[in-house]
This record gives sequence, C-alpha cells and structure tokens, in this order.
Amino acid sequence: MESHARRWDLFCTVVDNFGDIAVSWRLARQLAREHGLAIRLWVDDLATFRRLCPAIDPAAGAQRIEGVDVRHWSEPFPETLAAPVVIETFGCRLPDRYVEAMARARPAPAWINLEHLSAEKWVPGCHRLPSPHPRLPLTTHFFFPGFAVGTGGLLREADLFERRDGFQASASMQCEFWRGLGLPDAAPGQITVSLFGYPGAPIGDLLDGWSSGPVPIRAIVPQAPGLLPLAGLPAGAPKPLRRGRLELWPIPFLDQDRYDELLWACAVNFVRGEDSFVRAQWAARPFVWQAYPQADGAHLHKLEAFLALFCDGLEPAAAAAAAGLWREWNEGRKPAGAWPEFWRRRAVLAAHGQAWVQRIARPGDLAKNLVAYVAELL
Repeated sequence: MESHARRWDLFCTVVDNFGDIAVSWRLARQLAREHGLAIRLWVDDLATFRRLCPAIDPAAGAQRIEGVDVRHWSEPFPETLAAPVVIETFGCRLPDRYVEAMARARPAPAWINLEHLSAEKWVPGCHRLPSPHPRLPLTTHFFFPGFAVGTGGLLREADLFERRDGFQASASMQCEFWRGLGLPDAAPGQITVSLFGYPGAPIGDLLDGWSSGPVPIRAIVPQAPGLLPLAGLPAGAPKPLRRGRLELWPIPFLDQDRYDELLWACAVNFVRGEDSFVRAQWAARPFVWQAYPQADGAHLHKLEAFLALFCDGLEPAAAAAAAGLWREWNEGRKPAGAWPEFWRRRAVLAAHGQAWVQRIARPGDLAKNLVAYVAELL
C-alpha cells in the first residue's frame, strides 16, 4: 500500500454495552501494530471506552495509546483533512463536515462500512458491495465479518493462538492470573465458569440450578452494568458469595487482553454480543452465547443461523444439548434445566471447539483481509 494511504480514520459511536467500541478498539490496535498504519480512532464516548482501556483520559480531546491516535468525536466536528481510508463502523453516521472533506479530497478516499457479524446466509452476497452516495462523488463499500469463505473473516491477532496455547499449558500463568484478580485457584473438582450477559438474561434460574447441582461451580462475574444485581451480587457483597454448591466471584471489568485470559482459564464461558462472542470461539472452550436482544426478535434469527453453522458436523446429542441451553438462555426461560446435559457433553463440545477454530480461521484474519481489500480499491 502506498505511503499516503497508510493514514486511516476509524469512526465509532458507542451505542451501549461496549460492543461497538470493543470491536473498533481491537481493530485499531491490530491495524497499527501488525500493519504499521497510522490510525486515528474517533470515539464519541470516551468514558465508556475507558472501561475497556483504563489508559484513556475521558477529558482529553486527543491522546496516543498503544500506537493509536484516539480523538474525541465531539460536535461541532472540527475542520480536518479526510484520511485516504475511512472506516465507518457498524453504520455509524459520519459527521457531515467530515463527509464534505472526503468529497473534496483527490483521489476520493476508500470508504468502508464495517458491518456487524452474522452467520445468516445472505452475508457473503452482500460482502464488498458498493453503495454510491446519493449526492456526492463518493462510494461506500460494505465489509462484512463472517465465519465462512466469501466474508471478511474474524478479528484475530497474528500471535493469538501462540499466546492462548502458552497460557493454557502453563499452570503458573493461570495461577498468576487468578492471584492478580484476588482469587484463589479453584478447589479440587470445582468448575470455573465466566458469566457475562445482558440485563434480562435468566441468570437467577441458572444460579439456582448451579447452587443445588451435583458439581461445585465457581462463577466469575465481570462488573458489567446491570449484571451483578441479576446475579445476586449487590454492591459491597462479600467475596465470594456462597449459595449451596455455588461460589459467585465479582471481578472488575477487564481490558481486552486480560479478558482473553479469563476465557482461556475457564471451563465454560457465557458471552454476549460480538466481541466476547468471537473471543470465546478463539478460546476453543465450550461456550454459551447471548445475542444482542432486539425487540422484533431478530436476534433469535441470528442465533438460529449461527447454531445451524456451528452444529454442522457436531455429534447430534451434543448439538441438541448446546442448542437447548442457548435457546433457553436467549429466550429468557429456564436454562438451569438444560445445563446438566450441556455439561455432560463437555468433552465432545471441547473437541468440536478445537475443530471449529480451524474452520473459522479459513477465511483469514479480518484486519489483514480489510487491508488487502483497501489496497484493491486504491
């Protein structure tokens, strides 16, 4: 890629629940670190961003963190030259003043709309489609993450598998990780589960089942908004909170690298949205996904599309166990009843997870694919 095109602007509006900024920050870091690009990341909510990246100063208009130039996206938007490459994440609407600057640039910037992740069958047909601006001499190009060849792939750092395997093979690294969170090692025979979901998830039923179940469980609960009260962990609760055979451990909200380690360290991971969903798959451990709830039930269609893909080739009993628990969890019903069968199939699910990682790695890494596509456009 020519030197002038190594300047990229990424735009992110933080809607809620960290998902937009989590993906944007992970992408920005990787583009800067692995591809040597000059990345300027515009974010409208730095206070929320700070939860994922403690180095962020919410009051700073401009700051440089991990090789990325982070700018506060404020209104009125300042006069600035458009970068040769512009990434509009998840359909956030670019500032009018910036779009006008893009229209004045020669040559016109490569304008990419990075879309949300979905396993639905229509995605490969829409990947890389152009969309001319109705008024200006500009064209948006849609870039879809995905699980199959014909999509943009998934975000995956070049050294991810090496770091994961090294961590999972090292008892000392895992012990150090738990000590860093103020937790002891799990007791003999105790299952460690990470529990991350949206407000409204049927956490109470699941915890009731775990507390009276046959296997002792240690549930690690990040301090996400609205989640701790659902888990029975009011502010100032003792650590851990014990209920029958269950231990509940609240932990601080982790930055992305440490959250990866949490997923690697747990036997099962409950995840949500997009970023933690992808990272749980790379962890190659049994997991349960909660899709972002939508009023019209569209999230359930996304859930079924992924289940159809994920369960393809999986032993029928294990596929039924996974689908059963995922549906109960997403539909807000009674996941405790589906948990025992899911756990009983854990060995098959773990083996499938290893094979699944190899399958979803085939389309290549999203950041690398994006850089190659931009080079085509320019």
